[in-house]
Amino acid sequence: MLVKNNKISKKNDFDYIFKNGKSAKSVFFILKFIQNSLKTNRFAFMVSKKVSPKAVIRNKVRRRLSESVKEFKKETEKGMDVIFVALPAIKEKSFAEIKEETAKLLKKII
Repeated sequence: MLVKNNKISKKNDFDYIFKNGKSAKSVFFILKFIQNSLKTNRFAFMVSKKVSPKAVIRNKVRRRLSESVKEFKKETEKGMDVIFVALPAIKEKSFAEIKEETAKLLKKII
Protein backbone atom coordinates (compact mmCIF):
# COMPACT_ATOMS: atom_id res chain seq x y z
CA MET A 1 0.00 0.00 0.00
CA LEU A 2 1.02 3.58 -0.49
CA VAL A 3 2.22 5.76 2.36
CA LYS A 4 0.03 8.62 3.54
CA ASN A 5 1.84 11.42 1.69
CA ASN A 6 1.36 9.57 -1.62
CA LYS A 7 -2.43 9.29 -1.25
CA ILE A 8 -5.17 11.69 -2.23
CA SER A 9 -7.73 11.60 0.55
CA LYS A 10 -9.56 14.93 0.82
CA LYS A 11 -12.88 15.45 -0.92
CA ASN A 12 -11.78 18.93 -2.06
CA ASP A 13 -8.78 17.41 -3.84
CA PHE A 14 -10.99 14.87 -5.64
CA ASP A 15 -13.45 17.55 -6.70
CA TYR A 16 -10.66 19.81 -7.96
CA ILE A 17 -9.02 17.02 -9.98
CA PHE A 18 -12.30 15.89 -11.56
CA LYS A 19 -13.28 19.45 -12.42
CA ASN A 20 -9.94 20.82 -13.69
CA GLY A 21 -7.85 17.75 -14.52
CA LYS A 22 -7.13 16.08 -17.84
CA SER A 23 -8.09 12.53 -18.77
CA ALA A 24 -6.44 9.51 -20.31
CA LYS A 25 -8.31 6.30 -21.07
CA SER A 26 -7.22 2.69 -21.24
CA VAL A 27 -9.17 -0.51 -21.71
CA PHE A 28 -8.89 -1.19 -17.96
CA PHE A 29 -9.23 2.25 -16.36
CA ILE A 30 -9.56 5.99 -16.79
CA LEU A 31 -6.94 8.36 -15.42
CA LYS A 32 -7.80 11.84 -14.19
CA PHE A 33 -4.65 13.85 -13.52
CA ILE A 34 -3.41 17.33 -12.78
CA GLN A 35 -0.09 18.84 -11.75
CA ASN A 36 0.20 19.66 -8.04
CA SER A 37 2.41 22.08 -6.13
CA LEU A 38 4.16 19.28 -4.22
CA LYS A 39 7.30 17.41 -5.24
CA THR A 40 5.67 14.02 -4.83
CA ASN A 41 3.16 12.17 -6.94
CA ARG A 42 -0.13 11.37 -5.22
CA PHE A 43 -2.54 8.64 -6.24
CA ALA A 44 -6.11 7.52 -5.55
CA PHE A 45 -8.02 4.47 -6.74
CA MET A 46 -11.77 4.29 -7.34
CA VAL A 47 -13.30 0.86 -7.89
CA SER A 48 -17.09 0.99 -7.95
CA LYS A 49 -19.69 -1.73 -7.62
CA LYS A 50 -20.01 -1.67 -11.41
CA VAL A 51 -16.67 -3.50 -11.51
CA SER A 52 -17.94 -6.17 -9.11
CA PRO A 53 -20.60 -6.31 -6.40
CA LYS A 54 -18.16 -8.33 -4.26
CA ALA A 55 -15.86 -6.32 -1.99
CA VAL A 56 -13.17 -9.01 -2.21
CA ILE A 57 -12.76 -8.46 -5.95
CA ARG A 58 -12.92 -4.65 -5.66
CA ASN A 59 -10.21 -4.70 -3.00
CA LYS A 60 -8.09 -7.07 -5.10
CA VAL A 61 -8.29 -4.64 -8.03
CA ARG A 62 -7.42 -1.72 -5.74
CA ARG A 63 -4.38 -3.58 -4.33
CA ARG A 64 -3.17 -4.48 -7.83
CA LEU A 65 -3.44 -0.87 -8.99
CA SER A 66 -1.70 0.37 -5.86
CA GLU A 67 1.16 -2.08 -6.31
CA SER A 68 1.55 -1.19 -9.99
CA VAL A 69 2.18 2.52 -9.27
CA LYS A 70 4.82 2.06 -6.58
CA GLU A 71 7.72 2.83 -8.91
CA PHE A 72 6.08 6.13 -9.91
CA LYS A 73 5.68 7.51 -6.39
CA LYS A 74 9.27 8.80 -6.26
CA GLU A 75 9.96 12.47 -5.79
CA THR A 76 10.02 14.40 -9.03
CA GLU A 77 10.56 17.99 -10.03
CA LYS A 78 6.85 18.44 -10.65
CA GLY A 79 4.34 16.35 -8.76
CA MET A 80 1.14 14.94 -10.21
CA ASP A 81 -2.18 14.03 -8.63
CA VAL A 82 -3.59 10.96 -10.38
CA ILE A 83 -6.94 9.25 -9.85
CA PHE A 84 -7.50 5.78 -11.31
CA VAL A 85 -11.15 4.99 -12.07
CA ALA A 86 -11.40 1.24 -12.71
CA LEU A 87 -13.56 -0.08 -15.53
CA PRO A 88 -15.34 -3.48 -15.41
CA ALA A 89 -12.84 -5.07 -17.84
CA ILE A 90 -10.07 -4.87 -15.23
CA LYS A 91 -11.37 -7.72 -13.07
CA GLU A 92 -10.49 -10.36 -15.70
CA LYS A 93 -6.94 -9.09 -16.29
CA SER A 94 -3.78 -10.41 -14.67
CA PHE A 95 -1.47 -8.31 -12.53
CA ALA A 96 1.18 -8.26 -15.28
CA GLU A 97 -1.29 -6.82 -17.80
CA ILE A 98 -2.47 -4.18 -15.33
CA LYS A 99 1.09 -3.22 -14.45
CA GLU A 100 2.10 -2.94 -18.11
CA GLU A 101 -0.89 -0.73 -18.99
CA THR A 102 -0.36 1.42 -15.89
CA ALA A 103 3.31 1.97 -16.72
CA LYS A 104 2.48 2.88 -20.32
CA LEU A 105 -0.06 5.53 -19.34
CA LEU A 106 1.88 6.97 -16.42
CA LYS A 107 5.03 7.42 -18.53
CA LYS A 108 2.96 9.51 -20.93
CA ILE A 109 1.64 11.88 -18.30
CA ILE A 110 4.52 12.11 -15.79
